[in-house]
Amino acid sequence: MKQRIFIYLFIFSVLIILFQYVTSKRIMESQDQKLRSSEARLAIYKDSIATLEDDILNLSHFNLERNEDAISYFENKGYKVTELIPYIKDHIYELNEVKGEHPLVSYASSSGRKMMINTVKLLNHKWIIADFSDGEFWGELFMTYELTESNELNFNVVESFLYPLN
Repeated sequence: MKQRIFIYLFIFSVLIILFQYVTSKRIMESQDQKLRSSEARLAIYKDSIATLEDDILNLSHFNLERNEDAISYFENKGYKVTELIPYIKDHIYELNEVKGEHPLVSYASSSGRKMMINTVKLLNHKWIIADFSDGEFWGELFMTYELTESNELNFNVVESFLYPLN
């Protein structure tokens, strides 16, 4: 009788061990699959990050904040570039509030509207690009600027264009 109990216990133990082995093998395979898919996604994300970093580098090429020569130009004249950039942009945006037609935009607006500058990008210590719109028509302009000794800004629109309506 004791022998049979030990045999049953032995068989039961073997079955439990076999069950645990099969279950742990399935869990390991599942975890390995998850790990492989995570590694594949990580490689894709790293490629995406590298591409985005290249795009940022290309986009920031013509940017006053990243142009060391332009920054040195203003610093040599005693200006703080971190304060100067918002000052220039704010001055351009304040021109949107001038009564009548916009002083920098040479195109007339549509009925009852006013051309306003929406976005300004300082390229370097002399050039600015901006886009403008009245809600129906839109365009872009390229201008030069100069900061006089008395801290006055002078703008000169070099070129501008209006996109045709489709």
